[in-house]
Amino acid sequence: MVQGVNARCHLPRSVLSVNLTHASPTRKMLPTLKIWTLFSVSLCFLSQPGHMKKAFRCPSTCSCSKESIICVGSSYVPRISPNDINSLFIESNKIETASKYAFRGLRDLTHLSLANNNIKALPRDLFIDLDSLIELDLRGNAFECDCRAKWLMTWLKNTNATVSDVMCAGPEDMKDKRLNDMTSLHNECISTDFVLHQSVASESLSVDTFSYKNDVYVALAAPSAESCMVFQWDHIEMNFRTYDNITGQSIVGCKSLVIQDQVFVIVAQLFGGSHIYKFDEDQSRFSKFQEIEVSKISKPNDIETFQIGSDWFFVIADSSKAGLSTLYKWNDKGFYSYQSLHEWYRDTDAEFLDLDGKAHLILASRSQVPVIYQWSRSNQKFIQQGEIPNMEDVVAVKHFRIKEELYLAMTRYIGDSKVLRWGAKQFAEIQALPSRGSMILQPFFFKERYYLALGSDYTFSQIYLWDDDKKLFDRFKEVYIQAPRSFTVVSTDRRDFIFASSFKGNTQIFEHIIIDLSL
Repeated sequence: MVQGVNARCHLPRSVLSVNLTHASPTRKMLPTLKIWTLFSVSLCFLSQPGHMKKAFRCPSTCSCSKESIICVGSSYVPRISPNDINSLFIESNKIETASKYAFRGLRDLTHLSLANNNIKALPRDLFIDLDSLIELDLRGNAFECDCRAKWLMTWLKNTNATVSDVMCAGPEDMKDKRLNDMTSLHNECISTDFVLHQSVASESLSVDTFSYKNDVYVALAAPSAESCMVFQWDHIEMNFRTYDNITGQSIVGCKSLVIQDQVFVIVAQLFGGSHIYKFDEDQSRFSKFQEIEVSKISKPNDIETFQIGSDWFFVIADSSKAGLSTLYKWNDKGFYSYQSLHEWYRDTDAEFLDLDGKAHLILASRSQVPVIYQWSRSNQKFIQQGEIPNMEDVVAVKHFRIKEELYLAMTRYIGDSKVLRWGAKQFAEIQALPSRGSMILQPFFFKERYYLALGSDYTFSQIYLWDDDKKLFDRFKEVYIQAPRSFTVVSTDRRDFIFASSFKGNTQIFEHIIIDLSL
């Protein structure tokens, strides 16, 4: 029998006295005895309250009844064990937040009040177990309606419970607004970062990328390895693997050009002349296609490829004292010298861009300010149009656009690098960036976030992020790269990377990642 709450179970003596192992030959009784034994034990355990539910203990700072709990004068949200309560009032305390598990298991709770506390933020998914919730009171708190409130804003839109006004106490631009009325905090809750994805055990001076038949390739100019290293994105391993290796002497630039179904790589060399290689699909490798005359190009410093109308061109900026930057044109059989540009000026960089709907070319130089050429449709040549004043000793020039506005990033090794904006038929300075020892100021963008990467030979390289309110770049992140020479964007499989070439160390591949600050 079972007597009292703490009674112990006892089987009938008639059952215990039977030796089941050495039972009498009357075996017909065995099934009956086994069934009776199991039934007695099960009935005994089911009748004990301790096996049904743990005894409920009322928190020390609360008063409890059968269906409700009221907590006043607590500095924290007490842990409430799952039970049959349907109303919980934690009001007029000095609580600023709560444990994410504070209300776990309270599936029968219908009314919850956290009113008149000092709550600034609540952990994500705090109310996830409150399946029966009908009413929630959050009045009289000091909610910070920043990224920490993003999940609550979404929950308010989706819950079936009636929720009081959730008033914002901050930030300043959100003060006295109702979180219930907001539709998005997305812009304030997303940040980004650059994390190292892969390292290539070779230095490099330039990096270029191209796509061919749904595959993404990258070409690295590695002078000490005397090669132009071609990598391919591996869709299975999710990294960049070696695909081909174009050998040469003191390679300083590898620039790709895809014309219809033909892939070319222009390989600029300091010694032995520069060459053009073409992809041989049968052999799955690049083969020498054409030589570039040494008489015109003796010290190549940059290669720029572009298209005007249906014609394809590339220009090589020559930085030798007797340099002759030269424009080459494709004629369906090969590339031929088309126009000589800017003789004797030691050009360091060439940049093709569209200015007011017309094709232009900017040549930067160590010996004078950058000059601007405009394409003449009648002459089918570039005609020198003007210059960019007060910008001596520019080693690189890159253009970019932000919301239809055209800008230039001008790199200077000595002095400040500059950001210029196009307007009123001229470029005007909008920002100066300290850049002693810099060989590259590279603009790029990912997912509507605009960056500048400023390399340095003497210290950390800086990544700047565009502030759309101030219309200026703010310092965003430091990265350490030994003597960086280029920053090149490569996107594939919905992932974004930036290759950072290094003159003295390994080539680093960083991945651009999105960070949800509300998590």
